[in-house]
Amino acid sequence: QVQLVESGGGSVQAGGSLRLSCAVSGHTYRWKYMAWFRQAPGKEREGVAGIYFRVGTTYYADSVKGRFTISQDNAKNTVYLQMNSLKLEDTAIYYCAAGESVDWWLLLSRAYKYWGQGTQVTVSS
Repeated sequence: QVQLVESGGGSVQAGGSLRLSCAVSGHTYRWKYMAWFRQAPGKEREGVAGIYFRVGTTYYADSVKGRFTISQDNAKNTVYLQMNSLKLEDTAIYYCAAGESVDWWLLLSRAYKYWGQGTQVTVSS
């Protein structure tokens, strides 16, 4: 089994920063790629950023380019999402995901098999 545990969510004012962490344990050979998704109330889940783990290739949704950075710590099997210049519309539950689909860079939910429980990010004015 593969387990993902997110941490680092919270409340922040617009313009502020947060860093999310996702620690992965279990059968590491079952996934190559990781990503962050988010889901706001009443909206569909959307991909935010993805990374080819241990290689470092990254992809971002247009809505977060230049503001968010996904990174990895190979030794800790951990992926981070540094979120800067946060906006009200960034408010959502953020989920970490892992998988081995070659379509990982499309940041679509169907490309990821393993999911964390989610962490709330709230941006206020």
